Amino acid sequence: MRINLTSVFVDDQEKALRFYTDVLGFEKKHDVPLGGEDRWLTVVSPEDPAGVELLLEPNKHPAVQPYTTALVEDGIPATAFAVDDVRAEFDRLTGLGVRFTQEPVEMGPVTTAVLDDTCGNLIQIMQSA
Repeated sequence: MRINLTSVFVDDQEKALRFYTDVLGFEKKHDVPLGGEDRWLTVVSPEDPAGVELLLEPNKHPAVQPYTTALVEDGIPATAFAVDDVRAEFDRLTGLGVRFTQEPVEMGPVTTAVLDDTCGNLIQIMQSA
């Protein structure tokens, strides 16, 4: 058994696609219309295009808004992405206008930072020593 797909709820799929591809550097994998405005829209790491897909899932279910709002208000990331160098990614993304809610912090063998994905989520980037 292995993880094949995970998701983040987003308030605007098109805006999320632009952020996750143009800013974070992921690649679009699937973009399937589901009727209406919703799409089955996934991105993957260019380093592992056959790997785990991230579904940019519409946040239309009534339970989603209170859930995601509570996570953001408490500073809890919706998910985490591994990077080789948190400080370098922090500098790169800050240069692109990304807002961080937590600058790089070393916690033993792990360094983390938390960014706002502009679509309703906080995302942690992390580097293991």
